[in-house]
Amino acid sequence: MKQKLEALELELRADLKKADSRDALEGIRIKYLGRKGHVMDLFQDMGKLSAEEKPKAGKGINRFKQLVQDGLKQRQVELGKLTKQKSLNKAGTFDITLPSVRRELGRLHPITLVIDEISSLFVEMGFQIVEGPEIETEYYNFEALNIPLEHPSREAFDTFYLDASHVLRSHTSPVQVRAMEKLKPPLRVLVPGKVYRPDAVDASHSFMFHQVEGLLVDENISMAHLKGFLSVFARKLFGEQTLSRFRPHFFPFTEPSVEVDVTCILCQGKGCRVCKGSGWLEILGAGMVHPRVLEAGKIDSSKYSGFAFGMGIERVAMLKYGIEDIRLFYENDLKFNRQFGG
Repeated sequence: MKQKLEALELELRADLKKADSRDALEGIRIKYLGRKGHVMDLFQDMGKLSAEEKPKAGKGINRFKQLVQDGLKQRQVELGKLTKQKSLNKAGTFDITLPSVRRELGRLHPITLVIDEISSLFVEMGFQIVEGPEIETEYYNFEALNIPLEHPSREAFDTFYLDASHVLRSHTSPVQVRAMEKLKPPLRVLVPGKVYRPDAVDASHSFMFHQVEGLLVDENISMAHLKGFLSVFARKLFGEQTLSRFRPHFFPFTEPSVEVDVTCILCQGKGCRVCKGSGWLEILGAGMVHPRVLEAGKIDSSKYSGFAFGMGIERVAMLKYGIEDIRLFYENDLKFNRQFGG
């Protein structure tokens, strides 16, 4: 038995050395470890041995079996390396001085950057960030904000209706009412988020865009507070040289209401194509919260007053970064996104 094992071991080494493919290795496995292979023959031959010889022979056969298995694994690894080297040689000499493949880090979208910047500015002024549902009831989206049934914004061509009483919110203002219901004055909240309107998509319109809404409620709040907060905000966002201008306007949920302009960030107020020669750019709407809106938020309008403001994030981003087409924000063009920090 010992001589037979030694002969088979020499034969195995020769077979492994000649093997040059996976098929050849599989043939060796079958030859030695298959049902009719050498190892099975060795175990059958053990029946002819005496009781004293069997334990020693069994150890020898198991050792040989393990030798076959280890040899097959080792040769498989060697063949893998040879195959890889052949492919490299076929493709040409590998230049180890070439730069490695870089894993590029992700970065924040310009809309997210502007939301974060605006949010951080108002957080510094004592505001807290709150959010609300994007599917709203007609009550919160319109009625609680003093928007009457006959108002054009409640028509189907101006708002996405999901059913008779639910809509995709057309502004972030509903969260103001929800915040007033839960929080007690004095309160300062900032509401960033997506809004939806069935607008035709073009260079300045989209059916989905982003807004940020602000609300401050306390005793003895006046237009002076509104102008002070928004003037500071404009200077922090666009630069200390930025001036603000407040023009009378109308919104159902504020009274009095204003449109807020800033000096054109491109021409510094001198007049250019972007500001149409006026030197001013409109950035947001604002006003003193209408008493009916305060009452809808369960706040005593005889004791408290407040101001609110809202702006489109895309418009601010377009002004800040000099972008002329809103559609660029949504095309997932990495070349476009990589131009911005974050």
